[in-house]
Amino acid sequence: TVSRASLHNEDLITEKDIRIGDTVLIKKAGDIIPEVIKSITEERSGSEEPFHMPKNCPTCGSELVRLEEEVALRCINPKCPAQIKEGLIHFVSRNAMNIDGLGEKVIIQLFSEHLIKDVADLFFLSKDKLLELERMGEKSVTNLLASIEASKQNSLEKLLFGLGIRHVGAKAAKSLAVHFETMDNLKMADKETLTSINDIGEKMADSIVTYFANEEVHDLLEELKRAGVNMTYTGPKLEDMSEEELVFAGKIVVLTGKLEKLTRNDAKALIESLGGNVSGSVSKKTDVVVAGSDAGSKLAKAEELAIPIWSEEDLIEYLPDEGGLNE
Repeated sequence: TVSRASLHNEDLITEKDIRIGDTVLIKKAGDIIPEVIKSITEERSGSEEPFHMPKNCPTCGSELVRLEEEVALRCINPKCPAQIKEGLIHFVSRNAMNIDGLGEKVIIQLFSEHLIKDVADLFFLSKDKLLELERMGEKSVTNLLASIEASKQNSLEKLLFGLGIRHVGAKAAKSLAVHFETMDNLKMADKETLTSINDIGEKMADSIVTYFANEEVHDLLEELKRAGVNMTYTGPKLEDMSEEELVFAGKIVVLTGKLEKLTRNDAKALIESLGGNVSGSVSKKTDVVVAGSDAGSKLAKAEELAIPIWSEEDLIEYLPDEGGLNE
C-alpha cells in the first residue's frame, strides 16, 4: 500500500496539472519509489485547487530562493531556527558525531530552552543546567556528558560530515579528511586543489570554498577547537598499509540483509579503510556481496550474475580484530 509519494518539483506539478484534491495515477519508479504519473481529470469534482509554493519560510518568514539549476525552494537565512535545529540533529547523528543520548527530542528541548544555539554549544553544556530540564535525571545526564566528551576524539571526517557542508556526504568527507589530514589544511584549499581529489566535483568544490569563506564558520571552528574537538584525520592511511592489509583494494562490495555482529555503517567503514568501495547496488562490476539474514533482491541478482557471496562470518575473517569480533 502506497501512503505517500513526493511532489516537490513545482515545474512538474504545473506541467502535469496536479491539483490539491486530485486522484492520481502512480507507478513504481526504479525498484520501489512511487512516482505520480498524472492526475485523473475525469475523477475531478470541481473543488480541486492548483498548488502554489510558499514565497516565505514558514518558520522564520525569510523570502525563499530557488537556486540556479535546482527545483527546490530554500530558506537561505543562516539564523533560521528550523535550519539550526535540523543542523544540530544531523551533527549528533550516527554517521556524523554519533553522540548517544542526543536524539531529536533532546536537541529540540535544549534549543527551546536556549541552552544551545549552534553545534559548538553542545560541548559546553553543564551538568547543573541539564539537570534542570524535564526528564533529565542524574544517570542520563552523566551518560550524555560522557558521550559528548568521547565524541571530541572522532576522526576529522565525522566532524566534516556533521557540519553539514552542502553537497558533502559521508564518502566525500572521508576523502577530504584523508587527503588534507587537518581542518586547517582543508580551509586553505582552492577549487583546483579540491577537484583534483577523487569524489570531489566542481559543484562540491564550490560549496566547500564558499563554506570556509564565511567568517561565522571560522568563529564556529574556533569554538570547537576551544572545546577540544579533534580537527585531525586519525584513521588509517592507505599509502601506509601493506598489500596484505589492503584486502579489499579496488574491490566493489555490496552489503545486503541484516548483519548480527556489525552495523551496516561499521562494516562499510571497515571495508573502505581496507581499500574497498561499498556500493548500494549489484552489477557486473561488483566483486563481492556480503549477505546477512533476510537478504532479498540483491542476493538474488548476485546469484544470477555468479558474483561471490560471503556471509558476515566470511567478512569478519578478513577484518582487523575490532573489539573481539574474531573471537
